[in-house]
This record gives sequence, C-alpha cells and structure tokens, in this order.
Amino acid sequence: MVLLSILFFITSILYSSVGFGGGSTYLALLLVWGVPYFIFPLIALTCNIIVVSGNCFNYIRAGNLNIKLLLPFLIGSVPMAFVGGSMLIEEKNFEILLFLVLLFAGFLLLINFKSYDNENGSYRKVPMIIGVMIGGVLGFISGVVGIGGGIFLSPILFLIRAATPKQIITAASLFILINSISGIFGQLTKNEILNEIQNYWFLFVIVLIGGQIGNFLNIKIFPARILALITAILVIFVAIRMMFKILI
Repeated sequence: MVLLSILFFITSILYSSVGFGGGSTYLALLLVWGVPYFIFPLIALTCNIIVVSGNCFNYIRAGNLNIKLLLPFLIGSVPMAFVGGSMLIEEKNFEILLFLVLLFAGFLLLINFKSYDNENGSYRKVPMIIGVMIGGVLGFISGVVGIGGGIFLSPILFLIRAATPKQIITAASLFILINSISGIFGQLTKNEILNEIQNYWFLFVIVLIGGQIGNFLNIKIFPARILALITAILVIFVAIRMMFKILI
C-alpha cells in the first residue's frame, strides 16, 4: 500500500494544480491494486471532495466564481449524479466504462491544455438548456463511475470559449465538489460499501496533503498550461495501462 499511497499523493498534486480532484486516476489505481471494485467510487469521490475543497475556497476568494456560467450545469448534474451513484454495475462493465472515461478525458485535456493560460479573446454564453443537458450527462457518468465530472466540463467550456480560464477552472472545481457530494449520497444507498471503506482512511490523509501542494504550485510557481499538459499525459497513460488489464 506504500506505492499506492505515493501514487495517490502524486495524482492529487497534479490534478489539484489544474482545479481537478483526480477521481478518474484514483479509480484506475484502485483497479490495478485489486481493491474491491464496489468501493472504488466512494473512495474516489471522497478524495475529490478533500482535494478540490481547498481549490474552491482559494478560487472563490480570488473573485473567479461565475455563478451564471456554472448554475445550468449543476441543475442538470446534481440529481443525475445521485441517480448514477445509486446504480449497480458489473465489474467488467465498470472497467470498460472507466477506460473510456479516462481516454476521452485525457485527449480533451491534451487538445485544450494551451487554453489554461489564454486570457485573451471573446467569450460566448452557453444557452441554459444546453448547459442543463450537458450537466445531466456528465453528472450521470460521474455518479456511475465515481468521478466529479470536472475533467470533462473544463475542456468542454474551453472548446466553446464560455469564460476566462480562471472562471472555467473555478467552475470545474465547484462542479467536482458538488457532484462528488451528490454521488456519495447515491453510493451510500449500497450498504456493503461501508464495511470496507475504513480500511483506506490513509488515502484521504495523503490526498489532503497533496491537494494543498498542488494548489500552491498552480497559484505560485508553474504555468497552468504546463500542469494541464502533464495531467493529460498522466490520464492517457493510465487509460492505456487499464486497456492492457482489460484485454489480458
């Protein structure tokens, strides 16, 4: 478990540095380590909440919250994250879905990593109904798999140029936080997970420390685009590693 803890630590640093929680990669690591798959989502969602809470506080305090941008996505995502979290899914199907989620998210990040430092240009308003629909899809996927969904929302908002980079990163962090809470409530409808989760408490401490370091790196040291590129490469690497596990 020492190596698993180290990898969780590194993941929390990288993801928090670009406003994410790291849920997708935590899930893949838990899968590789042979942790009972039915508790994956609860561990990943809890780690998400721990990691992005600090980000949300700092981003909002800096005045980067655009509630009009975020609200439609939350309206669609929160109830669907609960629905997704309460669903039972077979292990093999879970592995395939997680692989697809990682691969798609990694390529989205890779395509958009330069946008994280681009403060110039015009921005377009996302229609309310479109925001609700996108939020609903992302919320459902997030609840089923056990991620916050920000790793999808952020690249989508960059693609359509919905707001400034700082506002998008803030929106993604809050999206992850609120969806993770909703997803946990859904996961808690499955009684068997509570007996196992206590064995992995140390991972929560690890990501708490890593999340604070990552937030510091983003704010004080490295350009966000470099951190986003590293994160994209990590996600794609983990997806490829998962593909070999599924096929073998």
